[in-house]
Amino acid sequence: MALLRRPTVSTDLENIDTGVNSKAKSHVTLRRAVLEEIGNRVTTRATQVAKKAQNTKVPVLPTKTTNVNKQVKPTASVKPVQMKMLAPKAPSPTPEDISMKEENLCQAFSDALLCKIEDIDNEDWENPQLCSDYVKDIYQYLRQLEVQPVSRKKLQLVGITALLLASKYEEMFSPNIEDFVYITDNAYTSSQIREMETLILKELKFELGRPLPLHFLRRASKAGEVDVEQHTLAKYLMELTLIDYDMVHYHPSKVAAAASCLSQKVLGQGKWNLKQQYYTGYTENEVLEVMQHMAKNIVKVNENLTKFIAIKNKYASSKLLKISTLPQLNSKAIRELASPLMGQP
Repeated sequence: MALLRRPTVSTDLENIDTGVNSKAKSHVTLRRAVLEEIGNRVTTRATQVAKKAQNTKVPVLPTKTTNVNKQVKPTASVKPVQMKMLAPKAPSPTPEDISMKEENLCQAFSDALLCKIEDIDNEDWENPQLCSDYVKDIYQYLRQLEVQPVSRKKLQLVGITALLLASKYEEMFSPNIEDFVYITDNAYTSSQIREMETLILKELKFELGRPLPLHFLRRASKAGEVDVEQHTLAKYLMELTLIDYDMVHYHPSKVAAAASCLSQKVLGQGKWNLKQQYYTGYTENEVLEVMQHMAKNIVKVNENLTKFIAIKNKYASSKLLKISTLPQLNSKAIRELASPLMGQP
């Protein structure tokens, strides 16, 4: 079988035979952009991007020099701190804190200051701890008056600043300092109160942790199983001691025991028993002198022998059981108990 020879097939056979040059361009496959216009036009996007890339200047990053020596600043020589040993304080040989009972301070503790204390306490009368706390701060600060005198005009500033310190110490959210400026009827500025606060804290050496008589009274009332009336009467007797300068030196525990014992006698709830003596730490004879001072204060406020009646008015409210209006407080037993001290100035 013979093989037939076929001519080579040309893509443009017709033009080859006639000698006409083919006008058709060679087929070139070009890549198109995905979102570019679809057509036969040859795009030059790739070349434009290439040219643009060639014309852009590449920033030259500075190279780090390794031969540069850093200048180290000389450090100042620090001298070692020498700690000074403080001499331990010797314990007081007396059982009572008599250091605060000084006759020269009686005039310094003016009547105007005492009035301001109780009037301000009227605003926060539901918390009996505050008044006791800042009165104690005032007494401690007045001990320094002989060393660093304070004018009479600034005694109200001492009282309002002590109230600010007590509120910061006792309350979770203390009042704003502008509230205390308002209480004084803008007699002092907030900066003056802050300066006095710093001065008091320095003089007290930041020793504010002192137990109050109310803390001991709660223990005594629980041990004696007293009712609400007797406990409220004892609080009234304790708060009357705040404005009695002769009772500043008594321990808070002794004041609480005397108030509990006297309230029990006034209401006729029995005698001071062994259980109460054990939990308070005082017998009836040991608190007799304190009870005499308390009876003296009752007679003074009931017979208008003093102008400090803010505490009496406070406990005359129905919320405090009108405890200051009890007829037992005007009894003969109270007068007899206060008679040894009523003749004293």
